[in-house]
Amino acid sequence: MSTPVIGVLALQGDVREHLIALAAADAIAREVRRPEELADVDALVIPGGESTTMSKLALLFGLMDPIRARVRAGMPVYGTCAGMIMLADKILDGRDDQETVGGIDMTVRRNAFGRQNESFESGIAFDGLGEEPVHGVFIRAPWVEEVGAGVQVLAELPAADGPDSRIVAVRQGNLLATSFHPELTGDHRVHEYFVRMVESAGR
Repeated sequence: MSTPVIGVLALQGDVREHLIALAAADAIAREVRRPEELADVDALVIPGGESTTMSKLALLFGLMDPIRARVRAGMPVYGTCAGMIMLADKILDGRDDQETVGGIDMTVRRNAFGRQNESFESGIAFDGLGEEPVHGVFIRAPWVEEVGAGVQVLAELPAADGPDSRIVAVRQGNLLATSFHPELTGDHRVHEYFVRMVESAGR
């Protein structure tokens, strides 16, 4: 296919960083704020930010239902941090009125890694990206508590308080989600991975 056109949901959050990372991964990156802009892209990135605010703005701007329809039709979507929450079928510790796009058969816990002042960085082994760990930035990050049978776990982080690991990256079909922010690190391998997903979906 020709160079993929990938939108970044530009309602709230770290939009600019994703636009830069996508361009570095050889995609055409565009901001998406209106349904007609969504219709002109091959795929979408839902950035980090504040998931309840993002949900309200998506409803206000008339984007929630069009995004859900595109997801059902097979559009590739990559969600980071708040974007992971937006792609979850079920949320723990969310607001009662909080809506999601859904699409990934997973249960996500909001702010699971703690408050803003408990943000941290870590190297993460990411399935399919070689032996060198991906550098992950975790900012009020969620983690995945459960996944359905159709969800592929791509990365886990050892728990600080015991032997268990926390799921921090998943894929289901054309949907990709990470707890962390690769767009803040200069390491564009996760975005390159997503661009390859988009290219494969377009064949």
